[in-house]
This record gives sequence, C-alpha cells and structure tokens, in this order.
Amino acid sequence: MTLKKKLISGVMYTGVSKYAGIIISLVITAVLSRILTPDDFGIVAIATVIITFFGVFSDFGIAPAIVQNKELDKEDLSGLFSFTVWLGLLFSAFFFLGSGAISTYYDSPVLATICRVLSVSLFFNTVNIVPNALLYKDKAFKFLAKRTLVVQFVAGSIAIAAALNGAGIYALLINPVLSSIIIFLVTLRRYPQRFQWSLGLRPLKKIFSFSLYQFLFNAINYFSRNLDKLLIGRYMGMISLGYYEKSYRLMMLPLQNITYVITPVMHPVFSDFQNDLKKLESSYLKVVRLLAFIGFPLSVFLFFTAKELMLLIFGPQWEASIPIFQILALSVGVQVVLSTSGSIFQSAGDTKSLFLCGVFSAVTNVGGILVGIFLYQSLTAVAWAILITFTINFLQAFVQMYRVTFKASMKRFFKTLISPLVLSLLLFLLFSLFTRFVQLDRLMASLLVHGGLFLIIFGLYIQGSKEYDIIKRIREVLKR
Repeated sequence: MTLKKKLISGVMYTGVSKYAGIIISLVITAVLSRILTPDDFGIVAIATVIITFFGVFSDFGIAPAIVQNKELDKEDLSGLFSFTVWLGLLFSAFFFLGSGAISTYYDSPVLATICRVLSVSLFFNTVNIVPNALLYKDKAFKFLAKRTLVVQFVAGSIAIAAALNGAGIYALLINPVLSSIIIFLVTLRRYPQRFQWSLGLRPLKKIFSFSLYQFLFNAINYFSRNLDKLLIGRYMGMISLGYYEKSYRLMMLPLQNITYVITPVMHPVFSDFQNDLKKLESSYLKVVRLLAFIGFPLSVFLFFTAKELMLLIFGPQWEASIPIFQILALSVGVQVVLSTSGSIFQSAGDTKSLFLCGVFSAVTNVGGILVGIFLYQSLTAVAWAILITFTINFLQAFVQMYRVTFKASMKRFFKTLISPLVLSLLLFLLFSLFTRFVQLDRLMASLLVHGGLFLIIFGLYIQGSKEYDIIKRIREVLKR
C-alpha cells in the first residue's frame, strides 16, 4: 500500500470515529453542563490534571518507542508489558495515598474521594500502553476507530444516566474510569500479553535512547500545558477554574477532532521514512498545507461565534467563559499545525529535538501563565498569554525541525502558509464588517448565518485562487 493510501485509510477510519465522537461528546457535555455546576467541573479538572501528571511518568515514552522500533520481539514486548504493570501499581498507589494531601491543599474535601476513584483509571491506562501501541504499530486504525466510538458512547450514556439520577459530581468520573477498563480489556484480547514477575528492564534498554527524550518531552509538555489549571484552581478558586476549563475544553474540541484524526496516523506511517528525511519533509508539507487551510480560517470563525457556541452548547450559566474562549480560539490555527510536529520528530528518530522544543515551550508557557495569574490576575490575561506563547513556540519548533532535523531551508514551509493566512485575514475583515452592520438576536440564527457566510467565502477563495477546483470536482461527481 502506498503512502497516500495508508494515510487516507488511516485518516478515514480515525476521522469517522472522531467526528462521530464529536456529536456524542457534545451531547454528553451539553447535558452534564446543565445539570452540574462550574464548581463541580473545576474540582474534577484539578483531579484530572494531577492524574495526567502521574500518567505521563507511567508512560515513560514507551508507546511511541514501540511504534518506531522495528526490531522488538514478543519477549521484549512481554517485558515492557510487565514493566508497565509494576509502574501502574506504583503510581496508582501514590495517587491514592496522596489524595488527602491534594484535597487539603485545594481546601476541597470531596477532591480526596475523586482522586481515589480516578486511581483506578490511572492503573488501567498504564497497563494498556503496550497493547495499544501495537495497534498503532500495525496500523489497525479501523479497529481503533470502532473501539473508541463504542466505548465513548457506552461510558457517556452511563454518565448522563447517573447525573440525571442524582450522582452529582461523581457522574463526571464514570467516563474516565469505565473507558479505561473497557479499552484495556478489548485491546488485550486483540493483543494478548504475557506478564513476567521481573521488572522488564532488559527490553527497556533497547528503546531507552528514544523513549528517554520522549518521556522528558511528555513531562515538560504536561507541566507547561496544565500549570494554568493548577494555579487558577489554587489562587482564583474552583468556580473561576470551571469557567476557564470550559473555555479551554471547547477550544480543544476542534483541535482534537482535526489533528487527532491525522497525528495518530502520521507516526506509524511516516516512521517508514526515518532514513529518507527528504521524502519525509516533502510528504509532511502536504499535511501542513491541508491543516493550515482548516485551522487558520477556523480560528476566525470560532472567534466571531464564541457567544453562540458557548451558550448553545453549555447554557447561559457559562456566559463568563465567552471572552476567554474568544481569545483562546485565535490559537487554534497555530495549534492545529504545531500539534503535528511531534509526530515528525518521532518519525525522524529525533526525540532529542522534540525534548529541546518542549523545554523552550515550557519556559515560555510558564512565564506567560505566571504573568497572567499573578501580575494581571484575570482569566482573559491568562488566555492572551497562552495565545502569545503558542505563537512563539510555533516558530521555534519549526525552526528546530528544519535546521536540525531536516537540515533544509524553511522557505517551502513558510510559502505553504501564505495562502491559508491570506484567506484567514480576508475572513476576519469580512466578518468584522458583517458583525458591525448586522445584529442577530437569536443564537442559532446567528450561528447558521455566520456558518453560511464562512462556507461561501471559503469556497469562493479556494475556487478563485485555484487552490482546488470545486466546480470541476462537483461535475465529476454528478457524471458518476
């Protein structure tokens, strides 16, 4: 199968899963947001951030190393699986025992119980690392799509039923805990693993040079991307964190369901070109071009429809989240393209550059977040800081990629971004004029009108600039 067919097949199955998942996720979130309070979401957000911290350490960069390394045998995989079992037990125990200290620090007694329940998901997510990595290594994207969609629907439905029957904040724990258990059992059946009583350190040495930098990047990236939530919850309160978390989650929704359709496919497919960097770079530019045409215009659309989206999806009690989301939305285009860079560093076997980019990003992100929280003491300031630092990190990541990893000129990369940026600027100007002269009171009507205007401008630009011949494509479809 050719590179194009592999990418299309993987993206197609992943896309069906993700976009069907959008509908399920929005329905679940919309229902829970109307039943539970911002305080509830804030408390669970803190627990989620902390458990993800333990998850980063328990991963140890093993999953991408399994995908990248083509020489691991069954014995090696059994050893790595055993290593994850011991890590899962260790970190789950730490998280469970440390729950009391966490609840005391945030002055939230219920947080202790929440952390203890979530320790179950930490264990199952850890022991699922090896069998799940094998799915990606074997490019089993169809199986991954079916598994994710079914589990998401089942766990989400149970969470809604629990919330409607008075489960309160604990309804938010059903999805992560139940999903981790079901996914592990289903994946283990597909790729059975043999547990060994040894620590599994011997096979770890085979992937250590790759997994070490991957692990360090994961740890630093986690810290820089989650420090805002930890500090907001501690110094601004759980209600403020609830508003911020809802804005951040809504911003991440299109990001996750665009790039997360492509990035899981990229590393398994592009790792075949780890010894042909020129082909890797030229193939990657096609992905960058596609994502730029999606991400940058989408940022503009989300900016101008922030009010409609926030109130329609979550309800009027989340109105305070609108200005935060509006600012964060401007970073979507940059993040859509930037989020794929990690897969390229992995595919080239250059996790050292990935780590260095992570260090730079952590310094800038942390600095921006601290300024927003302690100097300006406002959620909008934090959002502006994130937008600025993501833009800076975007530039430094691709400078590192082209100068160090590809050892090539960046002219082709920047040239790829020109047309998508011109389209985004045109959209911003026309939307600004439209918003100034046309005021629609009904939220749904406003969203539909903005959406229609977006599609018309987008289509005319794509056709007029000859980026893609839409009319010719329609004629070909009609002839069939």
